[in-house]
Amino acid sequence: MSELSQLSPQPLWDIFAKICSIPHPSYHEEQLAEYIVGWAKEKGFHVERDQVGNILIRKPATAGMENRKPVVLQAHLDMVPQKNNDTVHDFTKDPIQPYIDGEWVKARGTTLGADNGIGMASALAVLADENVVHGPLEVLLTMTEEAGMDGAFGLQGNWLQADILINTDSEEEGEIYMGCAGGIDFTSNLHLDREAVPAGFETFKLTLKGLKGGHSGGEIHVGLGNANKLLVRFLAGHAEELDLRLIDFNGGTLRNAIPREAFATIAVAADKVDVLKSLVNTYQEILKNELAEKEKNLALLLDSVANDKAALIAKSRDTFIRLLNATPNGVIRNSDVAKGVVETSLNVGVVTMTDNNVEIHCLIRSLIDSGKDYVVSMLDSLGKLAGAKTEAKGA
Repeated sequence: MSELSQLSPQPLWDIFAKICSIPHPSYHEEQLAEYIVGWAKEKGFHVERDQVGNILIRKPATAGMENRKPVVLQAHLDMVPQKNNDTVHDFTKDPIQPYIDGEWVKARGTTLGADNGIGMASALAVLADENVVHGPLEVLLTMTEEAGMDGAFGLQGNWLQADILINTDSEEEGEIYMGCAGGIDFTSNLHLDREAVPAGFETFKLTLKGLKGGHSGGEIHVGLGNANKLLVRFLAGHAEELDLRLIDFNGGTLRNAIPREAFATIAVAADKVDVLKSLVNTYQEILKNELAEKEKNLALLLDSVANDKAALIAKSRDTFIRLLNATPNGVIRNSDVAKGVVETSLNVGVVTMTDNNVEIHCLIRSLIDSGKDYVVSMLDSLGKLAGAKTEAKGA
């Protein structure tokens, strides 16, 4: 029996525990979807799936409530798969391990998936509870929300009978949400040229780790550190001074997650090693001072490593560093209509470098179309200045 069974209302938490036990990261929701379809059929509910995999469950009205307006409860099936650096976990195979910590339900070493697992559990618990009096009821569970809202975009017209929809993918109890931020995935792809690392250079792995990370929608305004931006800031300040050779740079795992770790493989001449170590120590203290209240576990590590790869030529190094360093991150604008609400934001989520190119993956969110268009235009201009290919997808 799950530890969550001691919580009330027990049926809801039992369903949530079951959801946690079935892997369901974005693009891997099918096992959970099949379980829910079987669950609904076992309880005698009408259940359908559409061409993109969305699930629709219908339950007739309680006797005497047939003339009430139909309502649809909506949630999404997938979760954001993030784990601590020291956690071994395959999100496509391993269950989430929830536990109770005081007044909070958490997961051991990974994201919990309460976004949107607790929403799913709530909707299914309402369906299952014969004591809940309701009109005609529908539950809609959509696919791949976290990675692009594929299920929502693929939804068929006239599939739903209800004209009132309650979305359960919210953050704060007791608050009503007035709208939804649209999202744009923006990618800059920059070609790189390389050359051999000079003789007499020593190679190091520079790692920024220990950041909290977080959801790029719900926590973008909190002021958490972005590992990609913090690490490139060091390179921007010291690459030319050190005649630093950049061999590799990678950071983040998902566009919609604030990156908690990034690393760069670098090389400097032997007579610059002590200077490099001093600059790294100084920069770590600067970051700890700047982020003292937000990122108490921040660490900047410099480790000697073996290397057989070529380094970027100076032009490629400088172009990449300047492009990433100049890319905005965080809140772009707050709403004038709803005080305290972020209107437009940008998360520099993933940087992936290979031998001959580097991709910078960002997620733009805005409550208004013009806000998204503005940030797309800004990133496109930066990319073109750097000679990068750019692509924007989403709505």
